[in-house]
Amino acid sequence: MDLTVIVFLLVYIAMGFGSLPGFKIDRTGAAIVGAVAMMTIESISPAQAWIAIDYDTIGMLFGLMVVSASFVVSGFYAWTVKKVATLHVTPPALLAVLIAVGGILSALLTNDVVIVAMTPLLVSITLARKLNPIPFLLGFCFAANNGSAGSLIGSPKNMIISEGLDLSFMGLLQSAGLPALLSLVVIWLVVVLLYRQRWYLPEDQLQATQSTAMTASPTDIELDTWETIKAGVITLAIIFCFIFTEIPKEIVALTAAGLLLVNRSISSNDMLKLVDGNLLLLIMGLFVVNAALSNTGIPGDILLSMHHHGIDLNNPIILFLITGLLCIIVGNNPAIMLLVPYLKHEENANALGAALALGSGFSSNFFVFGSLAGIIVVEQAKLYGVKISFMEFTRSGGIIALICMLLSSVWILGLS
Repeated sequence: MDLTVIVFLLVYIAMGFGSLPGFKIDRTGAAIVGAVAMMTIESISPAQAWIAIDYDTIGMLFGLMVVSASFVVSGFYAWTVKKVATLHVTPPALLAVLIAVGGILSALLTNDVVIVAMTPLLVSITLARKLNPIPFLLGFCFAANNGSAGSLIGSPKNMIISEGLDLSFMGLLQSAGLPALLSLVVIWLVVVLLYRQRWYLPEDQLQATQSTAMTASPTDIELDTWETIKAGVITLAIIFCFIFTEIPKEIVALTAAGLLLVNRSISSNDMLKLVDGNLLLLIMGLFVVNAALSNTGIPGDILLSMHHHGIDLNNPIILFLITGLLCIIVGNNPAIMLLVPYLKHEENANALGAALALGSGFSSNFFVFGSLAGIIVVEQAKLYGVKISFMEFTRSGGIIALICMLLSSVWILGLS
C-alpha cells in the first residue's frame, strides 16, 4: 500500500509541474510509467489494468479527434481565419469575432485540435494588420477553454464527465451551456480593458516578430469545399445521434471517424497525425493509476472522513469549488479523472455535471499549465516569435477565471 501511494503521488506531482522534478519526463510519460509501476508492484494486475481503461471514453475521444482533424486538413480553419482577417473592423471588434469563433468551434469540435490549428494562423493575421498578437491569442485561448465547457463534445474532460455521470448531450448543454456562452462576454471585457493601450506593436518589435513568423509560417491550405461539407454533415449527424438515439456515443464517434478516414482525396495519415496520441495515452495511464489507488481503499476512507467534517463531494457547490482548486494544482483532465468515480449522481447528475464542467473549464484559465490549450498557445506562439510570459497569461486569465467562477457558482446553486 505504501508503494502504491508513493507511485500515485509521484504521478500527480508530474501532473502538477508538467514533469517530474529532476527528470525529463512529461505528464504523459509519468502516467504511462506510473501505470506500469502499479502493475510491477502488483497494486493492480495486468487484466485489471485493461479493464480499468474506459473504452467508452477513449473510443469517443479518438473518434471526435479524427472528426475535428478533418476540418484542419480540409482547410476550413485556414479559410475561417482568412475571412476574419479581411474584416474592416477595430481591434476590439476583431477580438470579439475571434472570441466568438473560438468559443463556438471549441463547443462543436475538440478544443485542443482547434487551438493547434488556429494559433499559427492567428499570429499571421494579427501581424499582417500590425497588431499585437498577444491579446488575440489569449482571448481565443480563454474562449476555447470556456466555450468547450458547455458541450459534451467540446473537450476530453467533458467526455469523461458524460461517461462517468451518464449525462446526455442535451443534459450537459442545458446545465453548462448558458454560463459558458455568457463567459465569452467576460473574456472580451477583461481583455479589452487590459490591452486598450496595447493593440499595436512598436515598429522595431513588429519587424522582428514578422521575420521570425515568416520563417516558421505553415504552408497555406486551400479550402476543399466538398471535404468541409462532408465533415460538417457528419458532425451534425453525430450531434443528432447523441441527442435522439440510444446508440453508444463511442460507436457513433468511431463510425464517424471511419467514414472520414475512407477518403479518395485526403490521406488518412494526414488526419491521424493530428490526433493527440499523447493525450490518449495520458488518460489511459491515469485510468490505471487511479484504479490501483482505489484498490487500496484509501480514497473511500478519505471521502468518509471528508463527509464527517461536512465536506460532501455530492454537494454541487462544494464539488464546483474542489474541482476548480484541484484543476489549478494538477490540470483539468487529471482532476476530473480523480473526482468522477466517487460521485453518486443518480439524483443530481445535471448539477454535478455542471459543477465539474464549469469548474474545470473556467479555472483552467488561471495558469498556463491549467489546460492543454494554454500550453499549446504559449508554446506554439513562441515558435512564431511571440512570447507570452507566465505572468502575462495569469494577469488576464486569473481575472477572467475568478469572475466566471463567481458567476457560475450562482448558476450551480440555482441548479441544485
